[in-house]
Amino acid sequence: MFYRNKIPTRRSAYGNEPYPPPRDPGCYDYHHGRPEAANSFNFPNIESLSPYEWKPPPAAAPPHTASTTSGRKRHRNDYSTYAVKRQRVVHLPQPSPASPLRWAAHPDQAVGESSRSALMGFDHFYPNPLYCLNTQVLTVPGSFTSIQNYVKDKLSSQMVELFEACQQQPPDLDRKEACRARLQEDIQQIFPAARLYLTGSSMNGLGCRSSDADVCLVIKGNKLPNPVDVLSQLQRAFRPLAYVERIQLIRAKVPILKFRERGSYLEFDLNINNTVGIRNTFLLRSYAYADVRIRPMVLVVKKWAWHNQINDASKGTLSSYTLVLMVLHYLQTLREPVLPSLQRAHPESFNPSMDIDKVPDGPKNIPPYTSRNQSSLGELLLGFLRYYATEFSWDKQVISVREATTLPKTNSQEWRNKFICVEEPFERTNVARAVHEKLKFDAIKARFAESCRILHARKDLNSILPFRTIISKESTRR
Repeated sequence: MFYRNKIPTRRSAYGNEPYPPPRDPGCYDYHHGRPEAANSFNFPNIESLSPYEWKPPPAAAPPHTASTTSGRKRHRNDYSTYAVKRQRVVHLPQPSPASPLRWAAHPDQAVGESSRSALMGFDHFYPNPLYCLNTQVLTVPGSFTSIQNYVKDKLSSQMVELFEACQQQPPDLDRKEACRARLQEDIQQIFPAARLYLTGSSMNGLGCRSSDADVCLVIKGNKLPNPVDVLSQLQRAFRPLAYVERIQLIRAKVPILKFRERGSYLEFDLNINNTVGIRNTFLLRSYAYADVRIRPMVLVVKKWAWHNQINDASKGTLSSYTLVLMVLHYLQTLREPVLPSLQRAHPESFNPSMDIDKVPDGPKNIPPYTSRNQSSLGELLLGFLRYYATEFSWDKQVISVREATTLPKTNSQEWRNKFICVEEPFERTNVARAVHEKLKFDAIKARFAESCRILHARKDLNSILPFRTIISKESTRR
């Protein structure tokens, strides 16, 4: 039995067989570049960064109640400063706490050298770092934390197998980027200054092969347009396009235009000026690559929630974004935290008022984080289910990844009479507001309790979700 407050046994931070270096990436160019390295970023002139230790914050004040002028869509987002693009999970660079970190570039490039493809990106036309992300590969010589360090049991091995089969692959991102680029060209026939951003799980490292593509159309001006009017106009403009189909306008609190790429499974959700999704993309990306266990853990939890029919905000359950924040919160609040609060440790990197064009560069100087928690993936999954089944007080507590703790549930409008309270890290609104029926809330709690009981008894992922069937379905997308 794995206890939440048990002090884990210390193990070496080094893997015995590190991953082979990833292939030399291209530039993720929001116009026409190849997105193969969307999970990697280049940070010129970084020679040495010292790891730091996270100290859990003191008790936090009650959550701030945001005064927003418009509702926000629930997002699913990520990015890391020092992480290397990976097609598989087995080895992600992680510094040794005993030795200083020295960055070495990919063998084909020198440290600080801009790739040719980066120079040919959108920055050639606009001074905007978000459009073209310089994606030089960084490796940490002789210092790797292998996921195998955390595969100590059958359950952990199954989690890694599911992750490796289901994680988003470079061709998946290629296809999303190609469609995004075509869409932007067609949209600019109507709105010449508009820019279309690929956001969410497609870019934050937490996506899988079946993930939808979230895109945000940014239209700047003295007077912001009405989102429904813009989406209605785009709906009419998209109908003659040969490469999209099933176009549907969803008049929700945050209206979106849903459509699918013709001849594929790829679905898009397009919103207007919902730029918090861009901020969330890079915040969650930073968390996703802070520890090698994060991405497998999040993917397994999302697959588990979907299988148990509690991962659909449109049907009154949990959005994927909410689930990600719930996982991060659990990992932040362990006796030995797996994650810090990046917003507390580096407020300048995640300033909510930062100009949107500067958001991708915000986290670039964050040093690597080394956790002393050596729990296996299986132990963490069991602990996650047990935490929300038996320990978390749904009626009294607010989940706050921003503060890396729980906040007291106040009587403000944001939290009053809400079944589940999960704070949005930037806007500080409730991203779990879709759960507004007691029947659905009780079903969510029941799924946590039942899965916790079964998994604790069997220690087999198959006991709570048919992971072989899921792998088979994902493989059809190859």
